[in-house]
Amino acid sequence: MSEVKSGLWYSEEHEWVQDLGNGSVRIGITDFAQHRLGDIVFVELPDIDTKVEAEDGIGTIESVKTVSDLFTPVSGHVTAINGELESAPELVNNDPYGAGWMVEIRLSEDSSHALGKLLNEEAYRKHTEE
Repeated sequence: MSEVKSGLWYSEEHEWVQDLGNGSVRIGITDFAQHRLGDIVFVELPDIDTKVEAEDGIGTIESVKTVSDLFTPVSGHVTAINGELESAPELVNNDPYGAGWMVEIRLSEDSSHALGKLLNEEAYRKHTEE
């Protein structure tokens, strides 16, 4: 069974969102997603200061099995990317909720409104069991 961490918000497309408390969020893919992808060999992320809208494609994740799009579940501006993934994409497999994070986004709307559109831990757990 895949790990679902408490204190995070989740999209139906298997991204997690951590509220950083300053109008910004950190985003990555869930443990469920990285298990389905298999060994990740390449991650392409957006440029810093890219404007994004919820559900936009913001990069790709390549595994030994497939190439998948990475989506943002929130709207705003990219303020940081995890540059470590360029040389160590396996961090996504090894630590999807920690060192394998992908981007940070400054929200374009109130965080409670943006996060309210996402799944909580219990709802995401049910979503992955379907």
